[in-house]
Amino acid sequence: MSKLNLDKQESEFLNNAIKHWEEDHLIDAGLAQNLRNSYEVKGFDWMRLAKYSFWIALFCGAIAIGSLIIDDRIINWLKSLYYTPDIMISIGAGIMAVVAFYFGRRWEMKYPEKVFSNEAIIFTGVLFTACCIAYLGKTFDNGSGHFSLLFLLSVFVYGFLGSRLDSRLIWLFALVSLGSWFGTETGYQTRWSDYFLGMNYPLRFVLFGFILVAACYILKKQKWFQRFWELTYIVGLLYLFMSLWLLSIFGNLGNIDSWWHVKQISFFYWGIISGVIAACFLFIGLKTKDVIAREFGITFLLIFIYTKYFEYFWDHTNKTLFFSILGLSFWLIGRKAERIWNFSSRNS
Repeated sequence: MSKLNLDKQESEFLNNAIKHWEEDHLIDAGLAQNLRNSYEVKGFDWMRLAKYSFWIALFCGAIAIGSLIIDDRIINWLKSLYYTPDIMISIGAGIMAVVAFYFGRRWEMKYPEKVFSNEAIIFTGVLFTACCIAYLGKTFDNGSGHFSLLFLLSVFVYGFLGSRLDSRLIWLFALVSLGSWFGTETGYQTRWSDYFLGMNYPLRFVLFGFILVAACYILKKQKWFQRFWELTYIVGLLYLFMSLWLLSIFGNLGNIDSWWHVKQISFFYWGIISGVIAACFLFIGLKTKDVIAREFGITFLLIFIYTKYFEYFWDHTNKTLFFSILGLSFWLIGRKAERIWNFSSRNS
């Protein structure tokens, strides 16, 4: 029988669990030893190396292309392409995207174990798709500046491709495009003024995040959405909490010039609202055993608290005292977390 290949941390966890079961007489010594013999510590995390290697390869490829463009001969060649119709560039990029998606899907089915190399090919297709849509927009541009429609088109294109190819990577780009469309469309509707229905950009995206999270709960039981539910939920919470964090810093001010002339203490109520929302998600996560809501709630509650600590006390507190209080607070949090973890371990 082949052994499980675990990293050191996973192995230590299993050792502690087996030891606990053996001491509580839930399993006998023979079974405990058999369980210990069923796994081994792997020498190196090759999966993580593969993941980082492919991302670095893509990054290096982008640099290589950039370096190639700097070459005089390439620049002259690109100049000759200046008069190439935008529609031709769009069609060419579209064809390249189709090729990348085709081979990415084919190799994903043929070599499912090559997770990161398959994702790298899919990611290339995503970039070509973006290029195709961008030049399609340039083809039909009438000077209105309504480029948010391109992001809306991207939402449908990426959403369709993500569902058809069963790719969460493509679905992620659909969600990013959805947020980009919302931001640019609200800007276009107000002719790029500071406010949309009395809301600046952070406040708008708080509303957007709430709508996306609510949509996740509404569509949770839909079979077609189950594959993408967790990713959409996480992205929705990121939109929500990142916007709340920015709102707690800048308030509902429309531009940075106004912010410089306002005391930070005047935004304290936005900090309170953000903290209350984070606490609500923490409470809901604990009550419903929603791990994602719980983790977002506790993480951003701490971020909100420490952001306000830096805002209100950095300029008015002796730095020795400032960092002493900061260190003591983290020590108390660590001690409390350790106590909760030990209590949970004893009762598990």
